[in-house]
Amino acid sequence: MDERERQEYLEKLDRQMRDIAADFPEEEGKNILRAYDYARRHHEGQLRKSGEPYIMHPVSVAVIIEQMGLDSESIMAGLLHDTIEDTDASYHEVAKEFGEPVAVLVDGVTKLTQMEHTSYSTKEEQQMEDLRKMFVAMAKDIRVIMIKLADRLHNMRTIQFQREQKQRDISVETMEIYAPLAHRLGMQGVKWELEDRSLKILDPVGYQEISDYLEEQNHGFADFLDLTKARITEKLEQAGIQCQVKARLKSVYSIYRKLYGQNLRFSELYDICATRVIVKELADCYNVLGMIHDLYKPVPGRFKDYISTPKPNGYQSLHTVVIGTEGIPFEVQIRTEEMDRQAEYGIAAHWKYKNGLRGSQKEETFAWVRQLIESQQDSDATDFIKNVKTDLFADEVYVFTPRGDVINLPKGATPIDFAYAIHSAVGNRMTGAKVNGRIVPIDCELHSGEIVDVITSKNSTGPKRDWMQIVKTNGARTKIKQWFKKERREENIEQGRSVLERELRANLLYDNFQSTEMQDLICKRMNVPNLEELYAGIGYGGVALSRVLAKVRDEAARIKAAEAKEAKLAAHMNKPRKSIADTGVIVEGLDNCLVKFSKCCTPVPGDPIIGFITRGYGVSVHRQDCANAKAAARQPGEDGRWIRTEWAEGEKHQYHTGIKISGRTRVGMFNDVLTSLSNMKINVTEMNARDAEDGHFDLYLTISVYDREQLEFVLGRLMRISGVSEVKRIMAGS
Repeated sequence: MDERERQEYLEKLDRQMRDIAADFPEEEGKNILRAYDYARRHHEGQLRKSGEPYIMHPVSVAVIIEQMGLDSESIMAGLLHDTIEDTDASYHEVAKEFGEPVAVLVDGVTKLTQMEHTSYSTKEEQQMEDLRKMFVAMAKDIRVIMIKLADRLHNMRTIQFQREQKQRDISVETMEIYAPLAHRLGMQGVKWELEDRSLKILDPVGYQEISDYLEEQNHGFADFLDLTKARITEKLEQAGIQCQVKARLKSVYSIYRKLYGQNLRFSELYDICATRVIVKELADCYNVLGMIHDLYKPVPGRFKDYISTPKPNGYQSLHTVVIGTEGIPFEVQIRTEEMDRQAEYGIAAHWKYKNGLRGSQKEETFAWVRQLIESQQDSDATDFIKNVKTDLFADEVYVFTPRGDVINLPKGATPIDFAYAIHSAVGNRMTGAKVNGRIVPIDCELHSGEIVDVITSKNSTGPKRDWMQIVKTNGARTKIKQWFKKERREENIEQGRSVLERELRANLLYDNFQSTEMQDLICKRMNVPNLEELYAGIGYGGVALSRVLAKVRDEAARIKAAEAKEAKLAAHMNKPRKSIADTGVIVEGLDNCLVKFSKCCTPVPGDPIIGFITRGYGVSVHRQDCANAKAAARQPGEDGRWIRTEWAEGEKHQYHTGIKISGRTRVGMFNDVLTSLSNMKINVTEMNARDAEDGHFDLYLTISVYDREQLEFVLGRLMRISGVSEVKRIMAGS
């Protein structure tokens, strides 16, 4: 993208933002444009993988947020969402400029792994803390996750510019975390697009097969849907029912799940086509259902009433599958206009049509987030990620209390899960259960529509340890752990000690664990205060035994490696000493020799190096990939003059090296380069510039750096200067 294209592109973004700002009251519109200007200035010089100015991403996120119907604060946060993470902007600066609510939203979306002074031992631990931070922010303000979904949606739309493995990693995370979150919030349009785009990356063959089939059958499906819409509309108009009839094909991923998950053929799919009937009044929904069944033959067992029993995300509708006159089965969804808005926009509908959430709505919306956080407070990284995925992905069943209250549980849930879903005390005193009036085992699987009655006793001794292997909900599992943690401490300690010692012996790690130093270290790694608490945690299930064993194994291996290194070092100390020249280079076998760096390749610490014994000038140090060194090595009779050299550890010297900067000529370019180097405290010892073709320039610099890591950092920062197209290291004099 040349300078003219870049300016045209930025002008297009300016127009987009002015259009968005114009949809809000004047003061809010001004704040949106201020946020845009702030983000644009802070992302100046940064590019996306596509080569486009980075600001296009925040603007695209803001556009998606505006389409969701969220407020001006959300749009401002969308524009600023990467400033704290990827620029020198701070939370306090954003709060001062745009207010605390906007800063809280931006901070909620910012990854912990990118923040200063943060380190994690595993990728799972990073992901866990990022998710936990996001869920905590969600519990305070649900707009955090909607901004994050907009961010992820645009990243998925531009994912083709990432490397292949990165595409797969992002798509897996999207499918496992963000698409289920969109579903949980009722944002079906976002969910379908995230799923389809992820599937296209994860199984391109399956995606293409379904896309090709839909394209081949497009004409037939279109005719069928048009005819169906016309017949239903005519039927309902004759009955005097005001309605709107829509028809569409299922999403690619919805078809994929049925096709491959149930091992079906295309001809066996019942509901590729779907028709939606939207009416004014609730009573009309059931009237329309009767007319649809009068018009078409219903498929037995394929009727679902989500109006009387809404889904946990608030979705309400009547679903029925019928057979069309052409013998094609299709689904009909019947709902009111308000239900349709909820189905289309989910939680965002409250902003789009009701100006946010209020009172009991807010409590109800945040309840599942808070429950998820509370149930995972003591979880380690691996368990947290697994449990979040389980809670978000699980298919649900709807069962009733004897009073008729509806309890939502994941598929496969047991009466124990049901008891703890009512209250912890009910679960702790449970002795049995009845389903539809009949006594059942406490591990039986519950099904939708069943009436469950929990049998309790004041004389109950509490839950059993094996219940944790039976329950399906993480909430029930956590409450059982909490009971054992509180009520059975001595028993937990004894059981934990016994189990740990047995497994340590089985894994040949028992002796490694006996030292006080090792025990203290493992307690620190597991975030428990002492060995007794470690045993108690293992006993009640709060500490994963597998993680303790893994930590012991890792520390034992680390200690063994350290001992081997010490032994090697001791042996090395008895060998002839190498000399460390003032230049920070160790020359093997020579004392007090003169060392100089070759000007042909200008090596710096971090480069593999080799020495050449010169006549009268000591040792000349070259990079091992130096063309001159390779040519000299091939000359006959020179073999004995090459000597092994290496960089001394802990030595701090500055070394000269050459770099070349290329780009488009503009006023102030060289000043920006020198200012950037000055800000990085990089000394420039030589500079030479020349004009290239078509208004471009080449700038040659000799700079001083401590090592290759610092050099690469400098090259990266220089690439961010506006107009710079290439920065590379060169051989001096080239």
